[in-house]
Amino acid sequence: MIKRTLYFGNPAYLSKRNEQLVIKLPEVVKNDTLPESFKQKSEITVPIEDIGVMVLDHQQITLTHGLMDSLLSNNTAVITCDSNRMPAGLLLPLSGNTTQRERWHDQIDASVPLKKQLWQQTIKAKIDNQASLLERRCKVNTKNIRYWSEAVKSGDGENHEARAAAYYWGNIFPSLPDFRRGREEDPPNNLLNYGYAILRAVVARSLVSSGLLPTLGIHHRNRYNAYCLADDIMEPYRPYVDNIVCDVVDKGYDYFELTKELKQQLLQIPTIEVVIDGERSPLMIGVQRTTASLYKCYSGEFRKISYPVM
Repeated sequence: MIKRTLYFGNPAYLSKRNEQLVIKLPEVVKNDTLPESFKQKSEITVPIEDIGVMVLDHQQITLTHGLMDSLLSNNTAVITCDSNRMPAGLLLPLSGNTTQRERWHDQIDASVPLKKQLWQQTIKAKIDNQASLLERRCKVNTKNIRYWSEAVKSGDGENHEARAAAYYWGNIFPSLPDFRRGREEDPPNNLLNYGYAILRAVVARSLVSSGLLPTLGIHHRNRYNAYCLADDIMEPYRPYVDNIVCDVVDKGYDYFELTKELKQQLLQIPTIEVVIDGERSPLMIGVQRTTASLYKCYSGEFRKISYPVM
């Protein structure tokens, strides 16, 4: 079942009652002139088991510990935003699978050759999806980027990922010839950063659900990064975020400020349709298939990760 993504951009009191998320508005709760019957009717409830991602995007949101416990028990990814209203934190459960110890053991014991092969598959899938998006949106020649995809070897020692990225970002926004991709660069990098944060949360949630350690990557190994594996596995999914940002740019939206309307479009990321092995599903379900196949690669059952094809 596809899980819901909830966004809170205004002050709110969030609590739990009968395994339901209870949403109350402070201006209603604190208004002593309103009758209790009205206050009760103004409450909104959502089944906690239906929530996959929750985004907290206001400094005056209050959560009870009981609610946090239930969210984590249901493997909900909780994203917190900073004072600039950009994603800053991610809350995930420590245990998300009944055979977690065995799965951690398989992941930790994965050989270097296996990791290099998995990274080869990951980069090839990423470059192929980048090429498909360029063909669809920009009608540019992609023979070179397709060649680099086929040339990726175990571990991508020749760094074809970087070559493809340079060509991709130089062509993906035809109306922005001076665009440079970077976290601190000019818009629409703000949209890309926000979208990737949502995607990262979805992937990290699925990794935990599959009994894997999001910290232990197959390629990324920054000692300060708690989500190295999530950053690895999300690579072939990034072009789906890029596609949404391309729509925003092409339709002439004012994207220099990340408004609630623009965030709403990016919050649809978990429901985007993806195709894996010829089967269509929402992205959140597709990511679950990807992380499940990753574990089977670690355990020796599979030899290939199931990634989406654009």
